[in-house]
Amino acid sequence: MGMDVESIRKDFPILDRKLPNGKQLVYFDNAATSQKPQCVIDAMSEYYSEYNSNAHRANHTLADEATTALEGARKSISSFFGTSPEQMVYTSGATEAINLVSYGWARENLSSGDVIVLTEMEHHADIVPWQQLSKEKGVEVRYVPIDTDSFTLDMDAFEVAVSGASLVCVVHTSNVLGIRNPIERIVELSHSQGARVLLDCAQGAPHERISFDQSGVDFMAISAHKMGGPTGIGCLLVKRDAMEQMTPFMTGGSMIKTVSVEGSTFQEGHAMLETGTPRIAEAIGWGAAVEWLDRHDMKEIHSHINRIASWTAEQISEIDGITVYGDPTRGDSSGAVSFLH
Repeated sequence: MGMDVESIRKDFPILDRKLPNGKQLVYFDNAATSQKPQCVIDAMSEYYSEYNSNAHRANHTLADEATTALEGARKSISSFFGTSPEQMVYTSGATEAINLVSYGWARENLSSGDVIVLTEMEHHADIVPWQQLSKEKGVEVRYVPIDTDSFTLDMDAFEVAVSGASLVCVVHTSNVLGIRNPIERIVELSHSQGARVLLDCAQGAPHERISFDQSGVDFMAISAHKMGGPTGIGCLLVKRDAMEQMTPFMTGGSMIKTVSVEGSTFQEGHAMLETGTPRIAEAIGWGAAVEWLDRHDMKEIHSHINRIASWTAEQISEIDGITVYGDPTRGDSSGAVSFLH
């Protein structure tokens, strides 16, 4: 029995919208941001209308409920990604998560001459922070090219580039090509050189269940809004030993243990890396999104997306002057279809 597409469509109220031209909305821009199921909208609305309060700040009823919801969402999200709540740091999205590694770990643990490996497949958010670090600290940045025939990562070049590296930053799934990288092999090669691995899962997370603990990576950056959650929130998942090497990216409320005119002391673990009032409504919405995904067969959804992407690529390829990039017919493709006319 195939996937019940109409039933899933009913969960997304925006898909009922008629455009100014009178046509029904058809949305193809999910690689930029996904639409939100009604349960996400309801969860955020309920917080604002029923128990809006700050979290981890007070003992009154609303504050207790807000704190419980915030930490309940952390538990749901971390479980969805196969790890414990203690290894999850709330951020504003994958971009901040990557910058948190750059400012909170790399600046403390890398020095002039150390090597960072990137790929030419990376999102700008996983290129610019390392270029800036190179300017500031003199680290060497190496780039692994894309094979121009297959549009896949050149793994022979990767094996050369990773030699002597301290950090490898790689995208799980390309936002442009839809290609899934061979993460298992990349982690194996990187760790054999003693390098930490940062995995950008902004595009991969909506398409398959990714276990942080089983992946072996040291850092994992995730964005909620690509997987049915709200904008403005994401997380960094961090191995325990790597978290022990990190220092705060920002300082202020929440992350402090004590403050006096003589100085301050900081919280430990993920609490040290979360500064200021948390994104409570967004976290609750994201928790609802992963629970929605848990109620559906992600493999079946992914297969459905692949069938549509394959058909689309085949139809577009028949148009004169169109060049399709990548291979949307691959079973592990995200469903992105990029083309040039």
